[in-house]
Amino acid sequence: MKIRDLCNLVNGTVLCGEQHLDSVVEYAFASDLMSDVLTVKTSEFILITGLANLQAIRTAEMSDTPFLLICRGKEVSEEMLDLASDNEILIISSSFSMFKCAGVLYSAGLKPIY
Repeated sequence: MKIRDLCNLVNGTVLCGEQHLDSVVEYAFASDLMSDVLTVKTSEFILITGLANLQAIRTAEMSDTPFLLICRGKEVSEEMLDLASDNEILIISSSFSMFKCAGVLYSAGLKPIY
């Protein structure tokens, strides 16, 4: 699924990383526990989380995933945007809950990690 389409499905707003809008993603992982994200063996997935802090960006960087979907309408700080931009990580913000984001994307054909 193209990131552009994914963004539309969750009524998302791209906050940084617009260069990734035509990238394709096949898998998603939803978690607020970044230690769980670090156990994922797949790269190039989209991380769906409600955690809006620098730890989420650092975890995406360490997990080799350039795509991050922040749900529940959480505010993203300028510091987060700067770090994401430096690491070429796309951040999408959605007002949907994590459950709804995951459900909508799963229904549209995105595959779960587990």
